[in-house]
Amino acid sequence: MSDEQLVGIVYNACFGGFGLSDQAIARYAEIKGVHPDSIYHRDIPRNDPALVQVLEELKQQASSSLSNLVVTYLPKGTRYRITEYDGLEEVETPDSIRWEVA
Repeated sequence: MSDEQLVGIVYNACFGGFGLSDQAIARYAEIKGVHPDSIYHRDIPRNDPALVQVLEELKQQASSSLSNLVVTYLPKGTRYRITEYDGLEEVETPDSIRWEVA
């Protein structure tokens, strides 16, 4: 599958909660052409290509002190949701959920 057919999704892979470092917010603002003070990290769509770029460039330096942000790639058009327990997130797709049948 080519890179054009994949979409990056950013999520937090540890307990603590989703958060961006100051360096990541500054880089995201630079890519978007906005002032860093205008960015609230929880308003950024997790599939935003600029956010994915920040994670690819900064790696672990993109994470806040309470997070471990990673990128997973899904085929374009895949339905997904991010679930969370105590800040630990998972990316679920219809195929990854164990369904019960009534």
